Amino acid sequence: MSLDSAISVATSGLANVNLQLALISQNVANASTPSYAVVTAAQQSVTAGGVGMGVMSDLATRNVNTQVQASLLLQNATVGALTTRQTALAAIDAAQGTPGQGSDLPSLLGKLQDAFSTLAGGPDSQPQQGAVIGAARTLATGINTLSNAYVTQRQAAQDSIASEVGTLNTTLSTIGTLSKQIVAMRATGLSTADLENQRDAAIQGLSQLVDVKTLQQPNGDLILTTTTGVLLPIHGQANPFSVPSATLGPGAYYPGGGIPAITLDGMDVTTQFTSGRIGANIKLRDTTLPTDQSELDEFSQNLAGRFSAQGLNLFTDATGTVPASGGPPTQSGYVGFAGDIQVNPAVLANASLVRDGTQAVAGSPTGASAFTPNPAGGPAGFTTLISRVLNYTFGADAQSGVTQPASNTTGLGPTGTLNAPYSPPATLSGIASALVAAQAQDSSTTSGQVSTEQSVQTSLQSTLSAGSGVSMDTEMSLMITLQNAYGANAKVITAAQAMFAQLLQSVA
Repeated sequence: MSLDSAISVATSGLANVNLQLALISQNVANASTPSYAVVTAAQQSVTAGGVGMGVMSDLATRNVNTQVQASLLLQNATVGALTTRQTALAAIDAAQGTPGQGSDLPSLLGKLQDAFSTLAGGPDSQPQQGAVIGAARTLATGINTLSNAYVTQRQAAQDSIASEVGTLNTTLSTIGTLSKQIVAMRATGLSTADLENQRDAAIQGLSQLVDVKTLQQPNGDLILTTTTGVLLPIHGQANPFSVPSATLGPGAYYPGGGIPAITLDGMDVTTQFTSGRIGANIKLRDTTLPTDQSELDEFSQNLAGRFSAQGLNLFTDATGTVPASGGPPTQSGYVGFAGDIQVNPAVLANASLVRDGTQAVAGSPTGASAFTPNPAGGPAGFTTLISRVLNYTFGADAQSGVTQPASNTTGLGPTGTLNAPYSPPATLSGIASALVAAQAQDSSTTSGQVSTEQSVQTSLQSTLSAGSGVSMDTEMSLMITLQNAYGANAKVITAAQAMFAQLLQSVA
C-alpha cells in the first residue's frame, strides 16, 4: 500500500470517528428526552479491487420497536383519559363531603330528621321550630353546593375540550411540518433520524389527547387515525378540527341541547373521540356528570314531594313551587332542581308552619292520607303534621300500608336517556346513601384504574427505552473505543507524514 493510500485510509477513519462522536454527543444530550430513540450509523469497510480503501458510515438511523411504540401510544390515551376523569371526580368527592362527618347528604338529612324528632317533644317551641328551619336550610344549601359542583365540572370539561381541540390542531400541524421535511430529506439521501425523533415526541403528546394509530409510508410520511377511524389530517389544511365555546347549564345536552359538536371539515365527529383527554371530557360532560346531576335532582324532587304529600311545602324552587314528576321525559319538570331547591319562603316567614302545615291533603289510596293543617289559633301542642313527617316523609310508606312512590332511576336527565347505577331505595335516607355511595364508588374505581394503567404505561415505556433509548454505559464504552481509534488513525497519518519528510530529504 502506498503512503497516499495509507493517509487516505487513515483520513477516512478519522472522518468516521468524527461522525460517530457527533452521534454519541447527540444521544448523550438527549438521554433524558422523552420518546428519543438512540441514533446510530453502521460502519462498513470500503474496498476497491480487493484492496482496502478505508471505512465509511451509513446514514444515521434509529432502532425503534414499532409494536411496543404503538402499544404505548394507545396506553398514553388510556392513562390520559383516566387521569382526566379522576381529577373531575375528585372534585365531586370533595363536594360530597366525608360520610358520617356531618356535611355529607345523608348526615344533613339525618340532622333535619333529628330536628323534627326534637320538635315533637315541644311543638310550640319557637327555638326548636327555628332549628328545624335551620336544618332544612343547611340541607338545601348542601344540595345546591353539590349541584354547583356538577355544573362547574361539566363546564370545566367543555372548556377543556375547546382547549384540547386547539392543541390537537397545533400538534397535527407540527407533525405535518416535520413529515414534509423528512420526505424532502429522504428524497435527497440524507439522514432523517433527528427529525423522526422530533416527530415521535409530537405524536407522544398527541396520544395524550386522542387514541392515535400511525401508519408509516415508504417515503417517510405518516398517516394518523384514531382507533375509531377518524383521519387526523397533518397536511393541507390549518385547524381541521373545530368546536365553539359554550356555557353549560344543568339542562344542556348533546346533541341539540346547547352543547356544540366537534367537527372535522364541517362533519360532526364528537362521538368518534372515545379515549384520551378529549374522549374523557366528552364522557364527563355528556354522561357521567349529567347522570350525577340527575340523581341529585331526583333526590331533591323526592325530598320536596314527600314533605308536600304530608301537608308541608318545606322545600320549593325559587317561585315557591314544588316541581312534579311527570314526562316525558320523567324529569322534564325538574332538571336542575337541585341547584334551585330552597326552604319555602312562606315557611321562612312563619316558622310555626313546620308544626301546623302549609296546605290540606285530600288523601289518596295510593299516596298519603288526608290531612288538615292546624288553623290559626289552633292547639299549640299540635303534633299531627310532625308525626306524619317523621313516620312517612322519612319512612318507606306514604301512609300505613301504602309504599312510597318509587324514586326514578331510569329515563333520567333532560332527554330521558340516563340511568342511575342502583335500584330505587324506598326511603329518603336510602336514596341519599345510594347516590353518595354510587358516586364515591365511581371515583374509587377510577383511581384504581389509574394506578393499574399507569403501571402498564411505565412498563411499556421501560420496554421501549430498553430497546431504543440511550444507554449511557453503551455510549461511554463506544466513546472510549472511538478515542482509541482516533489515536491510532492519527498515528498512521503522523507516521506517513514522517516518512514523506524523510523521503523528501533523501531526494534533496
